[in-house]
Amino acid sequence: MTNNNNQIILNIRFKVKPGKKEDFRKQLFSLADIMSNETNFVNAIIHDDMDQSEDIVIYEIWKGTQESWLQEEFPKPYRKEYEGVLSELLNDRMVSWLIPVAEWGSNLTGASKKQSLK
Repeated sequence: MTNNNNQIILNIRFKVKPGKKEDFRKQLFSLADIMSNETNFVNAIIHDDMDQSEDIVIYEIWKGTQESWLQEEFPKPYRKEYEGVLSELLNDRMVSWLIPVAEWGSNLTGASKKQSLK
């Protein structure tokens, strides 16, 4: 499947250390505030996991590709500062790189159902 709309989605699950959830949440919200001003930023949603109470999940939509995100966004100074504190707050982090292929109820990705059927 190709990415016709030139967007990449990061779905990241954070396994937060016991007692560190609020500290991590503050770091993540601060990161989201800063990154939301980036030119290629589209949207981000931060979630609490109802079944795994210490987990936090962020769903980010960016213009571009995985390669362009890694080259342009990841090296930014504010991300280096954020990355520097994660070992104190997290047990693990799982990153999934996603390409939108169809969308219902909104038009955040531009991936309409009709496009996915082509």
